[in-house]
Amino acid sequence: MWSVIVSHLPDWKMCVQALISMLIAIGIYYVNKYLKSLVSKKDTYNQIEKNGDHLAVNSRLSVDYEENVKAIKQVISCNSDVHFRELQIARLHARAILIYVDGMQNEEVISEHVMKILMSDTVKGITGINLTEISDYLIEEVLPVCEAYEAVEIHELSQSVLMGFTALLIEGMPNAILIHSTSMKSRAINEPSSEALLRGPRIGFTEVLSENTSMLRRQGYNEGLEINMYEVGARIKRKLVIAYMKDIVNPDLLQEVRNRIEKIKMDFIAESGYVEQLIEDDYLSPFQQAQNTERPDRVINSLLEGRIAILLDGTPFALIVPVTFSMLLQSPEDYYDRWLPGTFLRMLRFFAAFLALMAPALYISFISFHPGLIPTELAVTIIETRQGVPFPSLIEVMILEVSIEILREAGIRLPKPIGPAMGIVGGLIIGEAAVQAGIVSPFLVIVVAVTAISSFSIPVYSAGITLRILRFAGMLCAAVLGMFGTILFFLLICGHLSKLKSFGVPYVTPISPFRFNDWKDLFMRSPLAFMKNRPTMLKTKDKKRIS
Repeated sequence: MWSVIVSHLPDWKMCVQALISMLIAIGIYYVNKYLKSLVSKKDTYNQIEKNGDHLAVNSRLSVDYEENVKAIKQVISCNSDVHFRELQIARLHARAILIYVDGMQNEEVISEHVMKILMSDTVKGITGINLTEISDYLIEEVLPVCEAYEAVEIHELSQSVLMGFTALLIEGMPNAILIHSTSMKSRAINEPSSEALLRGPRIGFTEVLSENTSMLRRQGYNEGLEINMYEVGARIKRKLVIAYMKDIVNPDLLQEVRNRIEKIKMDFIAESGYVEQLIEDDYLSPFQQAQNTERPDRVINSLLEGRIAILLDGTPFALIVPVTFSMLLQSPEDYYDRWLPGTFLRMLRFFAAFLALMAPALYISFISFHPGLIPTELAVTIIETRQGVPFPSLIEVMILEVSIEILREAGIRLPKPIGPAMGIVGGLIIGEAAVQAGIVSPFLVIVVAVTAISSFSIPVYSAGITLRILRFAGMLCAAVLGMFGTILFFLLICGHLSKLKSFGVPYVTPISPFRFNDWKDLFMRSPLAFMKNRPTMLKTKDKKRIS
């Protein structure tokens, strides 16, 4: 047989020729790609040098009013939403111009507190001042605005205008005045849709960073709450803040968070998920290493434990670091209720997480490899329900699991009045139709339904997604090696979790490494009188929660 197969193979010389031809084609492709990259880099450098020369010539404002206006228009007049409003200052007998972006300004502030005052004849003390020194007088004595400062660079002026400031240029003045008059419309403060509670505050973060930081301040007066601001994004800049309790947080943890944020190099940070992915310890791990939340109460409680919160402008989701696996199964409601209901619900969530991860894998291993481990009456019932099912257990489970995931995703993307109803009705119809058609067994429908409901009980949505993804890997292990594969899969997950860290804190602490004092808030929620110390894993300055 082998001689017949070998006789049909081409001669080795032809194989060598084909290999050489392929290598030549690949070499030509990479040489061409390399030459194109050199040309594009050269064009980029030339453009940078050209822009640099342009900025070097016209980078600073001067006393020449016409030249300043012309230089600014060359930089930002191509933006159709940038407006130039010229006016006459009567007391100075000088021209002036206001530069602002349409839709980002509080028109009342500009009209009443800037234009009306400058164009009025009643402004006192302004005539005897030299125009080269008038900016300080206007900022300190004339303009009744909360924030205003000088700008001497055209680049600084244009950048500030595009960020929402209003620029004021006056004829004969060698600089400009930047006035903070931003008015951004935001939605009302509502209850977080992804973290609904029966008992607790009904407020959640919004997309405006200043409102979010004020919510943290309104949780209660505390001088120890510090908020540091950063700018992230190379091309489109956004404000980012880190919040912490300075008399509690571990200085080494704080410095590590700062270092990672300062290393963020990206054109635009659209959402806090970008930040989470750029600062996490292990980007290949399926488990999240920063907790996202919309609840100010959850953030402030985490700060009091010694953690750090990261808030980004433009998103209602804040990040909490470091995070442990047990945090993903905890709810703020655990602490608002008495300790017995809180403990019961928390243990229920741990059990639900185990079912969401392992139930389909256990079903496959029992049905396909170890039916003898099932009680006899139950085994007979399962065998009767599987009569006529044409697929093996793996394919049977895959059909239902993929259908459930598609329905779940469709329910999220559909409009709110339709989504939940479609998910329920779709699940019932598909399950019933699949059983009637003999594609799946009724017992499997129960298993998949319990698995889906268990995944809904996890408080953090992204943690539920992780378990749903790993569930498919567990099903494959069970289909290949049975119960041995299921146990091996579970041990691999445990080994990965024990090795994983979040900002230097072990992910499964206080289980590994073992810390007995932190077990008071792990599987059970101890009475508040017993929780006198902060988590030892965070190595906080002030270790006492109750003094």
